[in-house]
Amino acid sequence: MRIDTFAPHLSEAEAAEIIFWVWGLSGTLRRLPGEYDNNFHLTRFDGSQRVLKVMHPEREASFVDLQAAALAHVARTAPDLDMPRVVPNSAGTPWTQVKMARKSRLVWMLGWIPGRPLAEVEVRTPELLSGVGRLLGRVGVALSEFEHPALDRELRWDLVRAGWIRERLDAIKFPAHRAVVERALARFDAEAVPVLATLPKVAIHGDANDWNVLVQGGSGRAPEAVSLIDFGDMVRSPRICDLAIGAAYALFGVDDPLAALEHVVAGYAQVAPLTEIEVEILAPLVAMRLAVSVTNAAIRRSLAPHDPYVSVSAAPAWATLEALDRIPPRLVRATVRHAYGLVPLAIPAMKSRKRQAPAPILAPRLLGRLSRIRPLDLSVGSLMLGADPRNLEPSGLRALIERELGPGETAEIGLGSYGEARLLDPLGPIPPEPGIEPATIQLGAELYLPAGSEIRSPFAGTVVEVLETEVGARVLIQHPALTLWLGLAANSLPAVGTAIKRGASIGRVAGPEENGGWPPHVRLQLLADDLGLGARFPTAARPSERAVWQALSPDPTALLGIPADRLPAPLPTFDEILAARRSRVGRNLSLSYRRPLEIVRGFRQHLFDADGRAYLDVYNNVAHVGHQHPRVVEAIQAQAGLLNTNTRYLHPNLVRYAERLAQKMPAKMPAPLSVVYVVNSASEANELALRLARAATGGRDLIVLEAAYHGHTTSLIDASPYKHDGPGGAGAPDWVHTAPIPDDYRGAWKRGDRQAGPNFARPVEEIATRLAREGKRVTFLAESCPSVGGQIVPPPGYLEAVYRAVRSHGGVVIADEVQTGFGRLGHAFWGFELQGVVPDIVVLGKPIGNGHPLGAVVTTPEIAAAFDNGMEFFSTFGGNPVSCAAGLAVLDVVEEEGLQENARRVGDRLLADLRALTEKHEIAGDARGAGLFLGLELVRDRKTLEPATEEAAYAVDRLRDLGILAGTDGPHHNVIKLRPAMIFAEADAERLIAGLDQVLGELKN
Repeated sequence: MRIDTFAPHLSEAEAAEIIFWVWGLSGTLRRLPGEYDNNFHLTRFDGSQRVLKVMHPEREASFVDLQAAALAHVARTAPDLDMPRVVPNSAGTPWTQVKMARKSRLVWMLGWIPGRPLAEVEVRTPELLSGVGRLLGRVGVALSEFEHPALDRELRWDLVRAGWIRERLDAIKFPAHRAVVERALARFDAEAVPVLATLPKVAIHGDANDWNVLVQGGSGRAPEAVSLIDFGDMVRSPRICDLAIGAAYALFGVDDPLAALEHVVAGYAQVAPLTEIEVEILAPLVAMRLAVSVTNAAIRRSLAPHDPYVSVSAAPAWATLEALDRIPPRLVRATVRHAYGLVPLAIPAMKSRKRQAPAPILAPRLLGRLSRIRPLDLSVGSLMLGADPRNLEPSGLRALIERELGPGETAEIGLGSYGEARLLDPLGPIPPEPGIEPATIQLGAELYLPAGSEIRSPFAGTVVEVLETEVGARVLIQHPALTLWLGLAANSLPAVGTAIKRGASIGRVAGPEENGGWPPHVRLQLLADDLGLGARFPTAARPSERAVWQALSPDPTALLGIPADRLPAPLPTFDEILAARRSRVGRNLSLSYRRPLEIVRGFRQHLFDADGRAYLDVYNNVAHVGHQHPRVVEAIQAQAGLLNTNTRYLHPNLVRYAERLAQKMPAKMPAPLSVVYVVNSASEANELALRLARAATGGRDLIVLEAAYHGHTTSLIDASPYKHDGPGGAGAPDWVHTAPIPDDYRGAWKRGDRQAGPNFARPVEEIATRLAREGKRVTFLAESCPSVGGQIVPPPGYLEAVYRAVRSHGGVVIADEVQTGFGRLGHAFWGFELQGVVPDIVVLGKPIGNGHPLGAVVTTPEIAAAFDNGMEFFSTFGGNPVSCAAGLAVLDVVEEEGLQENARRVGDRLLADLRALTEKHEIAGDARGAGLFLGLELVRDRKTLEPATEEAAYAVDRLRDLGILAGTDGPHHNVIKLRPAMIFAEADAERLIAGLDQVLGELKN
């Protein structure tokens, strides 16, 4: 039955009266959207919720009975599905005929499913889209055996009948829009209509639009599609139509509709069966549903131009339909097939009709060089390319390849491998944009050989297209399949339409002056289907689309004539590396993120995975001045090329480094920090610091802070509550005493309290006093700003009171500056300087070598003299010339590039932006820190400060999806820690804040 008028208005008061007399219920009402019917959300006084549905006066009883019966059927066949349940009236029946002032109307009630419609979810993640597909599949399976007489009805939304729009295209006023719909209609007529007529029909939901799919999330759980509501468009139709309808609306608002469609289909494939012929017509059905939606919206808009509900889906439907229209239809088909687990494309055999072997593609004078061809590693993790981005540019790459192969005519031939993930391409470099998946997977194979070398066709064929570009010409030749050649000189090519014999010349290799400066090379691609793109066919694919594109453009290496023993061994896959690590490396060496990253390259503030995706690193503070800083790399390379040995010999680097470190220490104090010990790691440095303290005090006892971590040696595990009080820990030994973290957000004293610092110091004073009464001298070991404890900046006066109390009883204080030293805090070079104090011993590690194994301890001459008790101190390679060269270079960069000031400027802005997020997002409880040492604490309740541990884990995983690397810390693992390289720029801060804003927004219920 068709209804062409809108729902008569029904007030909340009238709805409340119906609810009371039919169900005996009362509560508060909220109007819900509806095109033909009136819908209300009822919240009862006991908190339970319902939905009242008051049907259009023209609705028949069979229409309501159909929906009620279907929901009851789903409840029986799939009880675990969280679907609406019918609430019977006081007489026990599912619906009631109510006499209204003008006309009787059918009313019925459903249980309320909490959540929000998919339409209100701003970010549709791959997991969410897959969940939509699974939900559609599960509902489809649950309905597969459902029967009801009202299913056999005419419905304009039934995709089988979608051709009706052909007669109403005049409602679409813009010719360009009308043309898009006409193309969708033509594909529907040609591909889908003949198949639909042959498919069995079953009960389908019929309207899984993004307002009818309910999503739940929050509480550390990713947004998930949980329910499907509004069964008012149920009809008997082919089951593939339900998937097509749901998929069409799931694509709204996504950046990449093809990838989104792939996720939805893959989710559906996990739970529901489809035949191959059904899968084949899915893409034209999706487009047709969108075409029906926009056409219907145009018609309805002409009837009610001011009704917002009429056009609520028109804009995103148009955007999605136009986006799909721009994608080659055969690519959509191949992608959908792959998503459902089918072979994306049948690949024709690359042989001539007479099954002749391919002819050599090189002239005889070059064929002999193939036997000694040199595979070139041009991958993201290539040691040949290194981290310097200049090597990805034409001139840099040309110099590297000439070094590998030799110059000019005498050069050997190099091989660029098919399927390799690269950050460069003969058509131009790929910019490393975090959060964007670049097209890095090579769809061709290259031979790097002298300019002017003749290239010959392996098969007979016809030149289909010649395309001249700034980086050389592209030539497309039709054989039984297509071959696409790149890198040839334009003036050497045959004309379009030329018949090419087997072994005949195609052209000559372009030189740098003809190909945009790139090294001379020829690239060969096989095309099983050119998608209608011809010579413009892509040369590289995004990693997530690898299988589809490699089916369209299979490996051509066999046609190059390379001996099998000269081909490079395949690189281990992600899964192989992961399995080997789990087998050969201790399993408690942890990995970050839900799906670990394979990182193979770094530069400045970015890391790159093996597929070439860039990540903004705000996690790894070890790279203090940026990953692979050229100044540090050059210093290490130069010294390693000359000498690296132990400190039993004199070398100026150790002395220079010790002098530079000592110069960075506070100048004024009774006993200056002027004696330096250089070791290999922070753990070794903290071990040494404990030995120095015990030599100076004669005591063994140690005071540390809750949740502290100082290293992985046996003694330091004992000294680290984060470890000995955590999983697998045995608790603190009797010589370790723990004091509270000076946390002025979660602790007993709050930020802004002038006495917070001294009050937090009191437990340390009490421990030191008690131990002194027992005749024990104590050492206080703490990070100046506790990092693992949650990125804590102690309140003013804390360290002053602690240091004074410990020293008053003959103790010494150790400042662990591994995380906060070297200017990271922006407002001071050392963390302890923020508190106006100077420790007796300073421990350094990790960042001071920018990733090179380097640690240091700086102390006073008096303590050093006490340690010099006759026992030799020797760290075999601590203070070696290479490590000291790295340390000197880091100091140079920090000073010359003004990185402390950069940390202050960027960090101050970043902290302000983080605090703005705490105003915007309820879950963001506190932003704190200094410089580029920052933390954002997530809480479920701002009054109780219940830690949002699962939410924080979700947040850092989602940031990773957006191309931002962060981690969690704190006693409850609910603090997002932000400690980027000191070169972190304002643009990086903006990207980070945008990512956090998006992810925190996803955590709302």
